[in-house]
Amino acid sequence: MAQQRYKRFRMELDFRFAELPAAVLPDGYRWLAWRPILSERHAQVKWRSFREELDGRVFTCLSQIDGCRRLITDIGRQPKFCSEATWMAAFQPEPSWPADDCGTIQGICRAGGVGSIQNVGIVPEHRGNGLGKAIVLKSLEGFRQQGLTCASLEVTALNRVAVRLYQSLGFRITRVLYREAEGGKVIRGTERAPWKGERELMSTT
Repeated sequence: MAQQRYKRFRMELDFRFAELPAAVLPDGYRWLAWRPILSERHAQVKWRSFREELDGRVFTCLSQIDGCRRLITDIGRQPKFCSEATWMAAFQPEPSWPADDCGTIQGICRAGGVGSIQNVGIVPEHRGNGLGKAIVLKSLEGFRQQGLTCASLEVTALNRVAVRLYQSLGFRITRVLYREAEGGKVIRGTERAPWKGERELMSTT
């Protein structure tokens, strides 16, 4: 049986040439800055965001609540974990209402002044409200506050909504690779530079 694999894009944003708007949430939503006590809530949002999505098949940990818990724990233990780029969004239109956690993002500082965005997750019932754009911008603000010069992320090529969102913010496709299904490992020999169509319009995906 042929190995199932998924095409992925690595994308980068150079802060030196980016004019980014402020990160603004829609009415009724609020930011929650990173605190270790919020780890479980981040994991729950990540699981709700990815359990039935394509990335949950590429990375099985994202389709399981225990896998999401391990992932959040592992990210938080990274030596260069960036709390300033790690946020949650919650829906709470009235102070007396219980908050509905609906968005999550984490950041890690890499060598060379690069901020690495980890697993942008918006739960299905809150999509279409601009939360994805807002939470990515909030993470980018955190990286810039730390003096980083570039941000990077990886996205499944078939997730065109996400790719177009990142492109609208100034991210450019810098590498193309394939990951195996379930385990998510990069398939050896598949990494390459993007073709022209991939850089511009994803015409080959």
